[in-house]
This record gives sequence, C-alpha cells and structure tokens, in this order.
Amino acid sequence: MNNAIFREYDIRGNVERDLTDDVVKDIARAFGTYMVERGKKNASISRDCRLSSDHLRDVVIEGMVESGLDVIDIGVKPTPLFYYSLFNLDVDGGIMITGSHNPGDQNGFKVAFGKATLFGEEIQYIRKVIEEKRFVSGKGSVKEYTTIVADYYNFLRNNIKLNKKLKVVLDAGNGTGGVVALPIMKEMGQDVTGLYCDMDGRFPNHHPDPTVEKNIAVLKQTVLETRADIGVGYDGDADRIGVIDNEGNIIWGDYLMVIFARDILKTRKGATIVSEVKCSKNLYEEIEKNGGKPIMWKAGHSLIKQKMKETGALLGGEMSGHIFFADKFFGYDDAIYASLRLLEIMGNNNKPLSEYLKDLPKLYSTPEIRIDCPDNVKFQVVKRLTEYYKSKYKVIDIDGVRAVFNDGWGLVRPSNTGPILVLRFEAESEDALERIQKMVTKDLTDIMKEHV
Repeated sequence: MNNAIFREYDIRGNVERDLTDDVVKDIARAFGTYMVERGKKNASISRDCRLSSDHLRDVVIEGMVESGLDVIDIGVKPTPLFYYSLFNLDVDGGIMITGSHNPGDQNGFKVAFGKATLFGEEIQYIRKVIEEKRFVSGKGSVKEYTTIVADYYNFLRNNIKLNKKLKVVLDAGNGTGGVVALPIMKEMGQDVTGLYCDMDGRFPNHHPDPTVEKNIAVLKQTVLETRADIGVGYDGDADRIGVIDNEGNIIWGDYLMVIFARDILKTRKGATIVSEVKCSKNLYEEIEKNGGKPIMWKAGHSLIKQKMKETGALLGGEMSGHIFFADKFFGYDDAIYASLRLLEIMGNNNKPLSEYLKDLPKLYSTPEIRIDCPDNVKFQVVKRLTEYYKSKYKVIDIDGVRAVFNDGWGLVRPSNTGPILVLRFEAESEDALERIQKMVTKDLTDIMKEHV
C-alpha cells in the first residue's frame, strides 16, 4: 500500500497503481472499524461520475457491509449532496468517492464521521488500522435512497428567493454539478445557458477546475457573446465555485467572499467570518468595516469548517472557491448553494455584478505560485524563513509565514497535499508587488540552498 495516498484532508491516488481492489476494500473496512469502535453503524455513500467510481463504489460497499455497517447509497451525486445526507438522513458518517478536480486517472475518498470530514491524524488513524489489519467484522446491509435531489430541491425552494430573471451561463465541466443545478436554476426563473452540464467522466471539454483560467475560457467567451449577467463554473464534484462577471472578469474566491460577507453583515452584525492566509487584505478589512469579526486561518476545507464550528462563524471561504455558509445553511462547502445565494443577492440589487467590487481599494496580486520542495524539508524551510522575518517584519504565522509590509504582503506556506511550497503576494502598486516578490523569493531561495 502506498502510504502517500493518505493526505491531510482525504485519501486519493492513481486508480490503477494505488487504488487496487485490495487497498480500497481495506480502506472501507478500516472506516467500518472506525465507525463501530465509536458505537455507530449507519453510513451513506455517494460517488462522482469518473469512469472508475462505479467499480470503486462496489468494492467500498463490500468492505463497509463486511464491517457491519448499514449503508445507504445515494448514487452518483455532487459532494455537497453527500454532505447534505449527513445532516438529513439517519446516518452517522459515510464515504464520498471522488477525484474532485484531479486528472481522470485519479480518484479518492472523502471520509466523514458524524457531520464532518476526517482530516490530519484521523486520516492517519484509518491508515494505521489497515497496517495493523485490525478490522472488525459483522453483517451489515445496503439500500438505495433515490430522492436526495428532491429533498435538496425542497430545502432550496424554502430558503432561497430569486427575485429577478438573470441571464446565467453555467459550466459544470462534465462533472456532477450541472444535472442538479441546471433544473433548479431554471425552475427558479433564471435564463440559463448550460455548458458541459452532462456528466462525462472523461472530462472531454476541459479539466473540471474553475479556478484555472484556461478551464473557464469558453465560459468567459459565452458570457460576453450572450451578454449574460454572470458565468458560474463548478469543479468535478461541485464543492468549489468559479465566477465570471458580466464584463468577463474572474471574481476570485476572496472577492466572492467580500460580496457574501457584505450581504450577511447587513442583517447579522458582529458575525464571525473565517478565511485563509492566501486571501486579500481587502477581504479582512471589508469584514471589519461592515461590522463583522474576521478570522484569518489555515488553508484547507476541513480546517476552515472546523474553525467555523469552533467560533460559530456564519461564513467561511478559500481562494480555491470552497465557500461555506452556516448562515441559513449547514456550514459545508456547496458550489450549487453558493451560486444560488449569489443570484439571490444580484436579484435584490439593481446593478451589474461588475459594479459590486469597484469601491474597493485597487490592489495588485499574484496567483498562487508553486515551488517544488521535498516533503521532508518543506516545513523546516518555512520555519527558518519565519524566524528570519520575525526579527525584521510583522509576521502572521498561523499557516506558513505571511510577512506584512507597509504597502503589501508576501506569503510562503508548505502545501498539505504535496512536496510544494505555495507563495502569494499582494501590494498597493505594481512596483511594490515586484519588490516584495523579489525579496521574498531571494530569501526563500537562500534558505532552501541550505536545506535542499
């Protein structure tokens, strides 16, 4: 078994090389053991539309049932509907089979206990159960539940009111989100043009990651050609959202959060809102300006969800397009729900989406920059850089090092998912951006020479 498949937030790997039937069955049996040890036996299962997911479902169910779990199969669905099952069916956890936005030859498992996904040490515990072959055995059962989409639609109808017919272009990237989102958007009175909304696990049109510009090129073009009010993109399992405004501009995750935060804070003064270290200072300043309490936290969907729970936050979000609503919702990341909340806000305002953020101070930023750095030294490199910067600058060190200057900031953090350092920079001018980026990159390179 390749231990590297047990990541910080999930389990994933190459289907043929890593996720053999024996390994997958052991993962399912280890999860069953985890559940039974904690006195629970009801679990849900769902899967995305990848070509490998049907077979993985069969193997996972076999392992779960052999462990004594009673399994409810909700079918091929977006990850948010799997999460919805945790809150609305009589289950105590479950497994979502999804490769999310990874290449087609990859797949994986998001593993939940109670209403939250396992991460960190809990994922490693699953690995240890497998290594020790410490499996429980029992006689469970499996049944299908076919009305989860209808249940979800009823929830949306009762909780979201779209007051205006807007022209929407929806690009689901041939993942699982389009078949769920398109009908309800149309039913709620929107004029929707669907792109790649049929499920196709080969992802023949573009890679299903709406935070990479080349993947939303057709979405942008269609928005401009049809003079649409908004373009919405989902990743493969629809837990992440990408947005294009009416002028063809991308609204990145941190700026989407500004729109949502302003809306929530109109009626929920003092609300706590959690986001991560890669996000713009405009977001944190706007939350404060509008009477909210901003918390900058570690990147990673499981970590943000946990922090929201701890602090009672009403909203959370990441640059990567994971948006978590606890305001009128369950606190998990759901791109379909987020897109409807955005349409609701737009329907209550008489201005185009391109106007929503024009009052913010103009800042210049880089996208995420990824630098290769071996897993066994990446944390040490960041620690050294943190110590060095603490002696010279204001530093935020909750997740890597965010060095703060008078006219901008630079971030270096170790990736939780690979042998990579993630860098990002933001400044008040292009000159300042270049200066900060050059300085941090040089300091990082010097320290890496000592360690790599």
